[in-house]
Formats: sequence, C-alpha cells, structure tokens
Amino acid sequence: MPERCRQGLCPDCWISYECRSKIVYFVSRNSSSVLVMTVGNSSVLTCPLKGNLTMLTWRITPKAGGLCTLVYRVDKNATHRTTCSDNINWTFRAGLPPALEIQQVGIAQEGNYSCDMVSTEGNFHTSYYLTVLAPPRLSLSCDEQGSPMCEAVAGKPPAQLSWVPEGSSTAEEKCHDNGTVTVLSKFTACSTNVTNVIICMVSHPAGNWSQAIACCPSGELPFVRSAFKPLYCFLSSCSF
Repeated sequence: MPERCRQGLCPDCWISYECRSKIVYFVSRNSSSVLVMTVGNSSVLTCPLKGNLTMLTWRITPKAGGLCTLVYRVDKNATHRTTCSDNINWTFRAGLPPALEIQQVGIAQEGNYSCDMVSTEGNFHTSYYLTVLAPPRLSLSCDEQGSPMCEAVAGKPPAQLSWVPEGSSTAEEKCHDNGTVTVLSKFTACSTNVTNVIICMVSHPAGNWSQAIACCPSGELPFVRSAFKPLYCFLSSCSF
C-alpha cells in the first residue's frame, strides 16, 4: 500500500504525492533466494527447521562493511553477535525457531545472508541475497529558457524518464558514492503555446510516478529574466 508522504499548495495548483510503496518480495535463484526490499522497510528471514534445533548461525556479508555473525545455542539459551548493524538482530516467536529481523533496511545492508542450522536431523544451509531499492525523489522545473527539466534524484537502480507528449530530450546521469544515481532529463522540443502541459513519466522498480508542468516559453510572458524565473505550475500524481 502506498503511503501519503507530502501534500502542499502552490498559487495555482494542488500538489499531491503518494510516493512510497512497501516492497518486499523473493526471487528464486538456484540454491539461494533473492530478497528485494525498499529502503526503510523491514523483513524477517527464516531457516526451515528440520528436527530439534541445536544451534543456528547467520553470516551476513554486506557490500559495505565487514562480516556480521549471529549465533544462537539452544543448550545455553544464549546468543552471540559480532560487528553487526544495530538494525539487524534476532527475533523470537512462540513455537518457531529464531529468525533474523532486518529493521528499516538501508543500502549498506545489501549483500549475502546465509543461515546454517544444526539439528537432530543434521546440518542445513539456506542463503539469501538482499537487493535494496531506493525510490528516486522526483523534481520538475523550468529552466531560464522555458524548457521543462525532470530530475529523478538518488534512485537505485537508476530511474527511467520519458515525456508525454513525446519529443526531443537530452538526459544525463550522476553516480553517487552510496550506489544511487540521479537522472536528469531536459525536454528540448518546446511549443510556443504557453497552455501546453508537459508530463514527465518516471519508471522505477519501487514504483511509477508522473508529474506535469506548464513552462513559459522564453519571451512569451513578461518577466525579468535576471530576477525571476518563468512562471510554472505543478500537477502531480503517483501510481503503483
């Protein structure tokens, strides 16, 4: 379910955003599973229990940082952990074996998660690969020439931008140290009709967004370029 994350007013239009969805899903990949999560969401990873549990060990190898290990011993009813993030911990539920809980996942938690279970039935291994999605922040504006500019900021993976109606556009990407990418697209085929509304479409695994803007073509409306930017108005919607 999407959650409302921002609502406000501008002189001529109402801005409405419903821009985040809770995405957690699994994709089978040979002997391991790919777990896909969105930044800020939480999930619980389990190991299938066979027989009576003796010891359970989680080993986490994130893309950033060192090895994290969590061990639970039934005979001593004790847990042990080394160099793990504070948002990664055990969760104990009645009638079920201990599980690994990831709270408010961040990009730094992306990586391999493996579970080794020792029980009366033998030793068992389960592995996951965690992929973390970062929804981009959408920004739409007009440049000084009255051309629409659409920016999808800090998305992971990079967002795909398109325009409605279709027309000539330029695009560039900027990579950030945390693995996210900002995509900037400039619509260059502007009409001299100031009533035209251009829509920027943003496609991303974490959701799809669209936002519209009516820019003022250069010279069509009276304004002082050195002091004022062209008048524009936002209409926003989000879909999933």
